[in-house]
Amino acid sequence: MPPPRITKTNCSINLSRQHFNLTKTKIFAPSFLRTSCLCAIAAWTLWLTALGPATAIANFIAHWQVAVTMIFGSMVAGGTSMGGGAVAFPVLTKWLQVPPHDAKVFSLAIQSIGMGAASLTIVAMRTKVEWKFIRWVGLGSIPGIVLGSVFLAPILPPEAIKISFTMMVSSFAILLFALNRTRRARNFAIPTWRKRERVFSLGVGLIGGIISSLVGSGLDIFSFSVMVLLFGLCEKVSTPTSVILMAINAWTGFILHQYFIGDFIEPVRNYWLAAVPVVVVGAPTGAILCSLLKRQTIAKILIGLISIESISSLLLIPLNSTLVSFSLCVFVLFSSIYYWMYQTKVYVQKVDSQSTNKILKRI
Repeated sequence: MPPPRITKTNCSINLSRQHFNLTKTKIFAPSFLRTSCLCAIAAWTLWLTALGPATAIANFIAHWQVAVTMIFGSMVAGGTSMGGGAVAFPVLTKWLQVPPHDAKVFSLAIQSIGMGAASLTIVAMRTKVEWKFIRWVGLGSIPGIVLGSVFLAPILPPEAIKISFTMMVSSFAILLFALNRTRRARNFAIPTWRKRERVFSLGVGLIGGIISSLVGSGLDIFSFSVMVLLFGLCEKVSTPTSVILMAINAWTGFILHQYFIGDFIEPVRNYWLAAVPVVVVGAPTGAILCSLLKRQTIAKILIGLISIESISSLLLIPLNSTLVSFSLCVFVLFSSIYYWMYQTKVYVQKVDSQSTNKILKRI
């Protein structure tokens, strides 16, 4: 009988081999390759044709900081629930000194491309998502982003908007950390779907749409928090679901700002044109990585990103007593909401380990 250490090693090797075969099957699937290549070729062709090669490359060089930002931002958008706007908005406003309104419009515009490409990749790879949640939250997000863009964004102070987003995601990170230290079972679909869940999902979409209208992102992370904390969905299902939701919200916001509000103008358009060829590759790459990572790894990456966002906000946003009091109120509000969802165990299901492993192999 071999020593226990050797047995464990053999088991690890077998699991690694299975994981590699799954990775190879997903990445080299014909449907995935066709979708990804067509998205990239179509975007690059339109980009070069519309601007002309010389102008396109000159604009890319002139705004290389934005393009470099979105290399990382697009991978975050496709692979996590943070969204590209969660990277673009703080970097543009805190480091590149872009006005918050312009950064918000840019975030929505670029996510309409990046998150759209990532969504097509998710569908092509047949990654498991919660479509009924997408339909109702997506429906609620449309009036949310319209109300926020038209009525709230013009009157709220920029610094308050920045710190509000930071407090919202920071409070969620704390609960997510606590959740991943427990042995609570995960669902791979919402257990029950009745009128109560539909109405609640509409409300989630409304609130998430308002948040996105202020900072260019937010529906994804807010809907992700509801799926994980309240419905107990596995992060490997919640993440691609939130990516598709943010793509829908970004398309709505982009159309709103382009054709109705009319503020998608220079220099925001130039930033967008510099980042388009980057995100059509980065976002699908992030979606691939997400499908291959373990649930705990996804949670750790998300907590790490939120930590960076929180620290950068505290260092770079000029704080005063009023802003500190406001940020604490926002933090307490969202912490209370998240804690209520965390303590609500209506949707917690007991899943045996064999069933869990079978489902994980399929997703």
